[in-house]
Amino acid sequence: MTTTALVNAKVLVEEGFRDGLAVLIENGRITDIADESLARARAQHAHDLRGAKLVPGFIDTQVNGGGGVLFNDEPSVDAVRRIAQAHRRFGTTGMLPTLISDDAEVMWRAIAAVDAAIEQHVPGVLGIHLEGPYLAPARKGVHDASKFRVPGADEIAMAASLRNGKTLLTLAPDRVPAEVIREFVARGVIVAAGHTAASYDETRAALDLGVRGFTHLYNAMTPLNGREPGVVGAALDDRMSWCGVIVDGHHVHAASLRVALDAKPRGKIILVTDAMPPVGSNNPSFRINGEVATARDGLLTVPDGTLAGSVLDMAQAVRNTFVWLDVPLDEAVRMASTYPAEFIGLGATHGRIAPGYAADLVALDDQLKVAATWIGGSVEEYA
Repeated sequence: MTTTALVNAKVLVEEGFRDGLAVLIENGRITDIADESLARARAQHAHDLRGAKLVPGFIDTQVNGGGGVLFNDEPSVDAVRRIAQAHRRFGTTGMLPTLISDDAEVMWRAIAAVDAAIEQHVPGVLGIHLEGPYLAPARKGVHDASKFRVPGADEIAMAASLRNGKTLLTLAPDRVPAEVIREFVARGVIVAAGHTAASYDETRAALDLGVRGFTHLYNAMTPLNGREPGVVGAALDDRMSWCGVIVDGHHVHAASLRVALDAKPRGKIILVTDAMPPVGSNNPSFRINGEVATARDGLLTVPDGTLAGSVLDMAQAVRNTFVWLDVPLDEAVRMASTYPAEFIGLGATHGRIAPGYAADLVALDDQLKVAATWIGGSVEEYA
């Protein structure tokens, strides 16, 4: 069994970036963090990172597409593989392929595709995110409201049917009965609130039922007002829930993001991309719900101006968080790795550089661009 030592890097460990350390990898896992000189002696192979920053691999819980592929249009193992590969170039070593609101038949195919992808060890696939279709028409965004419905027993069973990996489900608490939310949680589904017109009280009740997070905070949900805190107020007021944020300069103003960071406990704000097919593709346009969405200057919209997801990648999200929000780089990285892992229940195996953790890693150069990625100890390097 070969032991590889990643050397000559600034390694992000619990206390921050450290020089003089090496990361030892064996059989797809980190076995030790050791003094560099000792690690070179113990390893059969040393990989010189030339002073790069070595950080945990990014985990994106909201990936609608990439590499020219929209998951809804092609819910297959091949599509999952192509989406994951497109995002890996930008540091995403773990992801939840995301299906936006669709018919039950498409949902079944998507769940089966993710199950098969994980069984076939497609690199970087950790589960599935079902964003809808149990959403509120008043906050539909680019979703097709004709697909919206209230889940019955069959759909509850379907949404909870993934055998491999994690299932994240975004729903509107104002549209889904309490007993259904409770049943999803009991079946092990990670439930998030999003695309919702719920009041503060309705949202608070859903949190008490087990809702664990909020999908793209501020977007497609009732805002914070003085006499009606809304979903945003409930999200910021709650100490235990996680909030995904899209830091692309278009979805949310930087000041609002700084307010969220100040309001929530450390570790409860996570970076997501809400990425669409143009990420990792040369084509800035694609079709969604019969309309053409086009990216211009980083803004992705359909013709009426409605946001249609993003063209953000996780490496850019980290850079934006570091530069625009005055977040220290180590913390910006944790918002893209450690905290998403904890949100989806993988905090004991993913999202940290520590012994026993998956060897899912990213090397960042001086411009914080991705120089190399490792998934399960297997490396890809980029010019």
